[in-house]
Amino acid sequence: MNFQEWLDTFLNFEKLPQKNIFWLDMMESLAKLFGNPEQAYPCVHIAGSKGKGSVSRMVSSILSEAGMKTGLYTSPHILDFYERVTQNGIPFPDEIYEKCADEMREKIDSVLHNAEKNTKSPLPKGRSVTWFELVTLYAFLCFREAKVDASVFEVGLGGRLDATNIVRPKICVINTIELEHTEFLGDTLEKIAAEKAGIIKERTSVLCAACPPSVREVFRKKAAEMSAPIFFADDLLEKIDFSYGRDESESKRNGFFMTTEFSSKIFSRPIKAKMRLLGEVQAKNAFLAAAAVRLAFPKITESQIERGLERAALRARFEIMTFPKVESHENGGAKTFFVLDGAHTVSSIRGTLETFNSIFGESGVAKSHSENPAHLLFACAADKDIEGIAKILKEARFQKVTLTSLNGAKKSDPKKCAEAFKNAGIEFTLEENIESALDFALSSAAKENAVLLATGSFYLAAEILSLSQGGFVKQSP
Repeated sequence: MNFQEWLDTFLNFEKLPQKNIFWLDMMESLAKLFGNPEQAYPCVHIAGSKGKGSVSRMVSSILSEAGMKTGLYTSPHILDFYERVTQNGIPFPDEIYEKCADEMREKIDSVLHNAEKNTKSPLPKGRSVTWFELVTLYAFLCFREAKVDASVFEVGLGGRLDATNIVRPKICVINTIELEHTEFLGDTLEKIAAEKAGIIKERTSVLCAACPPSVREVFRKKAAEMSAPIFFADDLLEKIDFSYGRDESESKRNGFFMTTEFSSKIFSRPIKAKMRLLGEVQAKNAFLAAAAVRLAFPKITESQIERGLERAALRARFEIMTFPKVESHENGGAKTFFVLDGAHTVSSIRGTLETFNSIFGESGVAKSHSENPAHLLFACAADKDIEGIAKILKEARFQKVTLTSLNGAKKSDPKKCAEAFKNAGIEFTLEENIESALDFALSSAAKENAVLLATGSFYLAAEILSLSQGGFVKQSP
């Protein structure tokens, strides 16, 4: 079996969530087996309920712009497993992936084989090695083998017991806190914040996004216990502005961009960047990333920070695409704008809709499409607040809504989703087969010259992008 098939023989929380399977003693033991590769380079450690992936990518992009060879560890992946372990989003050479995979498999298989024979094991007794622990270990090894100058680690779940939490960072960053994964992290913002605060290390600076007073107190208390200097973004930020624009000669994201400008006492002048990542939340993420870099790497210049922010990009974060293959006589062969976004909570869906309206609404920058109807393709995981999300989507008044399911990695409940949409008073078409649903949604959008938004899950985004690579899109009748 290949490396990914071998990994899949271990318990995967992303596919089958379970309680009481993460303990740092296992991760510490695994890392020790390989000479603690996580200590071979300085790093930035990033947690939060929302936006940690975007901030991770921005920090990585800034460090790279400053001339540092930067390892980037994020999750989940959208199309390819190796998206998780890269040099600033670019794959390492195959020989690095292969060498580290072979080294891991040989040693882990040997240790587990000896443990089955009751031979003394270097791993904790009574615990199973998990998929995410091994993938995190793999990132540690790849970064060491590649001799990176620095690395950025996005927390997988929570923080305190996350497999990444054995790193020794130059700075810890905690982004926005929301009620999420409550069955594993706690049922209040304060309990969830306590889990996120678990990444705070002794005498290591921590930077937190704006948060309610009760959450701020959780972070302050933990930082005091660890003698860690603590900073809050809203205390550092003096002013922030953002505006959207479009350069039709630019192919990336069909020319759409967001100019972000912010001022802070930690910078000598305003920081201004023409960003590819769109939305108010991304403007706030940009400040968090820039501030983290300034606190941890003060020699990096403000111009390098600006260029790093401008080059940062992520799939399925308000990604604006066109599908020229979907044409019809009704729209004169016009391209269909298709927006792909992985938002999956009430607040993130609300933010996505605000960005959607700012670009494609009546006063939006896409003036040629400002009067076009808006269509929605939606699917979400079974554990999401679908009732709350449906209420938000009702306010958006999409002219046509298509509901579908998630295949493979994440469990969904399209019938529960349909019931919530029905109760919210939203008319919809339910097509559980995602390929059929996407073909229907795209064809309908092309016929009516509508802008199509697909949202609700990164797993939905992954499946859509995977299908599009396979050329699934049919011509409209």
